[in-house]
Amino acid sequence: MNTQEILARVDHTLLAQNAGWEEIRQILDDGIKYGTASACIPPSFVARAAEYVKGRLPICTVIGFPNGYNTAAVKAYEAKDAVSNGADEIDMVINIGDVKDGRFDAVENEIRLVKDACGGKLLKVIIETCLLSEDEKIRLCEIVTTVGADYIKTSTGFSTGGATFDDVALMRRHCGAEVKVKAAGGISSFDDAERFISLGADRLGTSRLVKIMKQREQ
Repeated sequence: MNTQEILARVDHTLLAQNAGWEEIRQILDDGIKYGTASACIPPSFVARAAEYVKGRLPICTVIGFPNGYNTAAVKAYEAKDAVSNGADEIDMVINIGDVKDGRFDAVENEIRLVKDACGGKLLKVIIETCLLSEDEKIRLCEIVTTVGADYIKTSTGFSTGGATFDDVALMRRHCGAEVKVKAAGGISSFDDAERFISLGADRLGTSRLVKIMKQREQ
């Protein structure tokens, strides 16, 4: 797999709290230049970013990020607002507390509400694998499949760990064939990216791969 094939699976990401428009604009420019799958940016920049790219690059944003403990109604509103502002893809964080309490019906309902609010736009469900047991991961794979979300995603990149090879392999085994897998958090080389893809990841959340490309050009 060549570098361009890998970059075409990358959600080029900038979610730092102190990111301003110039940094966001650079992410958009880089995403366009290197042919990434999308640019993943904070919700407050979506409208401006959508106007800036004018359809040249899909805009992804995050909902309930990074902790996931907003109410389901708030997450649904966030998703609807993001879509109305021009977001093409939504990455939502589930309520981990509900998972730990065994309230899987509540988790399923929350994902359904957000999916409905997306109005047909891509929905990726972040389960924050570093905080879960294997049984919890498997149950969430089943729920995401049942609801019909487009992707299940490993991590926010803001918790105690990011994507692992084992988690991506587990998610691929236990999700339905129609649910794709996104690995995110800590992906720092093309070799690792290629291995994640070989294990079943269809998308990669990272900014490092574009940085590597820019360094090669210097």
